[in-house]
Amino acid sequence: MGKKKVVEKGAGGASEAPKTGSKTVTASQAPKKKTSRTAETGRVYINSSYNNTVITVTDDKGDVMAWATAGVLGFAGPKKATPFAASKVVAAITEKIAKSGPQTIDVYVSGVGPGRDSAIRSLANYGFNITSIKDVTPIPHNGPKPKKPRRV
Repeated sequence: MGKKKVVEKGAGGASEAPKTGSKTVTASQAPKKKTSRTAETGRVYINSSYNNTVITVTDDKGDVMAWATAGVLGFAGPKKATPFAASKVVAAITEKIAKSGPQTIDVYVSGVGPGRDSAIRSLANYGFNITSIKDVTPIPHNGPKPKKPRRV
């Protein structure tokens, strides 16, 4: 579970002394801070089901910049699939990508849930320039073979 640090209090105050056998980390070996990527254009994927609303923001290459769901924001049960929850998810996404996120977006909507229209309207209200809206909901072409009729 990791090595424990022992804190020793001396005359000069508290100083952390690592337990024997542990390595000390210098400034040059410290983990590097992640640089934030900026994108002028991007894509927003809205997946709206009967149970939840998931919104993902990517750049043009498809690398995910931010995502949020209604469940993460604290909505539970049937409240996750409401239009109000979808608009709150858009608000959370906008807050996450305020500095580095795209302003010109293409929207891809999937699913038949009640939050899909509300999410698109909220994106427009938060100042995004929507260039296209595409419905990518999968549609079955004929589907599986039906069951044989029951013989009595």
